[in-house]
Amino acid sequence: MKAYVFPGQGAQFVGMGKDLYDNSDLAKQLFEQANEILGFRITDVMFNGTDEDLKQTKVTQPAIFLHSVILAKVLGSDFKPDMVAGHSLGEFSALTAAGALSFEDGLTLVAKRANAMQKACEIQPSTMAAVLGLDDFTVEDICQRVSDVVVPANYNCPGQLVISGSIAGIDKACELLLEAGAKRALKLNVGGAFHSPLMEAAKVELETAIVATEIKEPVCPIYQNIDAKPYIDVNSIKHNLIAQLTGSVKWTQTVKRMLEDGATSFTEVGPGSVLQGLVKKVDRSIPTESASIT
Repeated sequence: MKAYVFPGQGAQFVGMGKDLYDNSDLAKQLFEQANEILGFRITDVMFNGTDEDLKQTKVTQPAIFLHSVILAKVLGSDFKPDMVAGHSLGEFSALTAAGALSFEDGLTLVAKRANAMQKACEIQPSTMAAVLGLDDFTVEDICQRVSDVVVPANYNCPGQLVISGSIAGIDKACELLLEAGAKRALKLNVGGAFHSPLMEAAKVELETAIVATEIKEPVCPIYQNIDAKPYIDVNSIKHNLIAQLTGSVKWTQTVKRMLEDGATSFTEVGPGSVLQGLVKKVDRSIPTESASIT
């Protein structure tokens, strides 16, 4: 069974998607449509911008979504998923590629999500940190011992967990984690505490938009971040998408569940190869590849 996975924030690079734009009429048409929907030429930033321009949440999220979804559409009949999943933002790409969201609605939701998250970051300065070399239970336990807001945000692979919270909370947690034997507890260069209770304002804003958007049954099950389980039921998918902003991304658990359910290969659709690396950390023997149109 073929699993297709879609990356999230952090996978972006200057020049992403340019080969698609230059070599496919369909891709060019969709990118130009995206420029109109967004109200600015995101293609200029993607193809020729600076790293700094591309790193703004309101640009990064639509850019990664566009690269992933347009690549899936250009693949056409070669894109035959038996199951899909996306890391954080990638869940929206996965749903659009699997036919649950239209291209326009998917992009509009992602743009609203990015703007809502950016606003939530501005309300309260906050951050995230990557913790390497400790088991999940120890990290969870230390997060609970810190009095400020600190929660596990991304279960990326065994031995790699990203935590999210207030700046004071993250500083304290990093200190305790290193004392507990973490190889590294490294603050990340991100705009705020994604996948934590500090995103509540963004969740409220996005909930209205998700509820109002038509979502159809996807062509195959989507394994959602919030609980790593497969879904095709539209109401459940909406509920899980809303919960995702303040809940943790259970990526390790998602990959394990997809393997249990019969995944025999993983194809990453979008920029970079981060997810292939994470899949290999769960099971070194499983074949992984990047989707390409050549």
